[in-house]
Amino acid sequence: MQNKPRKIIKTSTNEPNRGQPVKIQGKRVVTNPTRNPRKVDSNPISVANPTRNPRKIDVANPSRNPRKIDSNPISGNSRQRNSNFSQPPVSTQPIEEDNDLIYGRHPVLSALQNQRNLNRIWITTRLRYDPSFHHFLLQAKENGTVIDEVEPKRLDYLTNGANHQGVAAQTAPYAYIELPDLIEQAKTVTDSVIVVADGITDPHNLGAIIRTAEAIGAQGLVIPQRRASGITSTVMKVAAGALENFAVARVVNLSRALEELKEAGYWIYGTAASGSEPVHTVNFTGPIVLVIGSEGEGLGMLTQRSCDFLVSIPLQGKTPSLNASVAAGMALYEIYRQRSLNTLHLDKLQKNSLKK
Repeated sequence: MQNKPRKIIKTSTNEPNRGQPVKIQGKRVVTNPTRNPRKVDSNPISVANPTRNPRKIDVANPSRNPRKIDSNPISGNSRQRNSNFSQPPVSTQPIEEDNDLIYGRHPVLSALQNQRNLNRIWITTRLRYDPSFHHFLLQAKENGTVIDEVEPKRLDYLTNGANHQGVAAQTAPYAYIELPDLIEQAKTVTDSVIVVADGITDPHNLGAIIRTAEAIGAQGLVIPQRRASGITSTVMKVAAGALENFAVARVVNLSRALEELKEAGYWIYGTAASGSEPVHTVNFTGPIVLVIGSEGEGLGMLTQRSCDFLVSIPLQGKTPSLNASVAAGMALYEIYRQRSLNTLHLDKLQKNSLKK
C-alpha cells in the first residue's frame, strides 16, 4: 500500500494565521499555537516595552493600576502612598482637655456666675430668656462668647444623648493653680484642709471627691500630672459647679509636692486598708492634708512613705474596700466632725442661757 501525500490547505491572506491542524497517527496537533502564556522574547524586559509584563502599569492613568509603584524608599506601606508623596493632613480637632463640653443647668450657670471663659453656649429658646440665665448670657456675650439658640435635638447630638437640661457650653482649658499659690490661698483659713488624689483615673470618682471636699469645707485639691484623670467635662459635670469655687493644682512629682506641704506646716494623713489606725481614733488637729489612693491599688509605696499617719475606715461587712470618693467623704466628715465638737458655738450658748 502506497503512502498518499499529505494534503495542505492554504488559507487566504486576509485571514490571520491560526495554525492549521495536522493529523498524525490519529492525533490532532496545532502547528503554530498562539495561546502560549510564556512567549519567549529575545529582548529583555524594559520600560520601553511594557506590554510584555502581564501586570501592566499605566503611567498616564495611575488609578487603573491596582498596585502603585512608589520610588520613595523611606515609606514602608505602598498602599498608603500617592503620586505626590504627600503626608496625610494632621487633624486640627482639639483634644478633650483643650476644648471641653459641660452641660446641665447648674454646671453652666455656675460657670457663668463665676465668669469662666466660655467659647460657645448652646441653649434652647425657652431657657435663654429664663431670669436665672438671661443676665449672665448677656454678660458672656459681651465677653466674646458665642450664644446659639438651638433645638433640643441639637443638644442631644452634642451631648451624645445625655441629660443636658436644655443648655451646654464649650469651655476653655481648665486653669490649674500652682501648688505654692494653693498653699498661700489655703493658709488664709485657720487649720485648712487640702485633699490629694493619688492616681484617681476615674473622672466620676474625681468629680465626686471635688464636690464632697468643696461642700464640707476643704480649701483645694492636688492631683498628679501622669497616670491620673485631669479636669475634664465629666469631672465638671459630676462636680456640679464645685470647681468654680475650688482650686486644683496639678504637679509632676507627687512625693515632692507632699514634702513641700510638710514644709508649709501640714500634717499628711493617708488612707490605707492595712497597717493603719481607725479614722475615728485619730485626733485631727492643725493644717491637714488628706491623701486618697486610687480605686484599685490604693496608695503607692512612695506616697505612703511620705505620709505622717495612715488611717483606715473600719468595715464590718464582706466587702473588702470602699469607693475612693466614698472613702474621701467619710474621712473628711470625721475631720470636720471633730473640729465641730471643739468649736464653741456662741449662738447655742445664748439660746440656752435665755431658756434658763
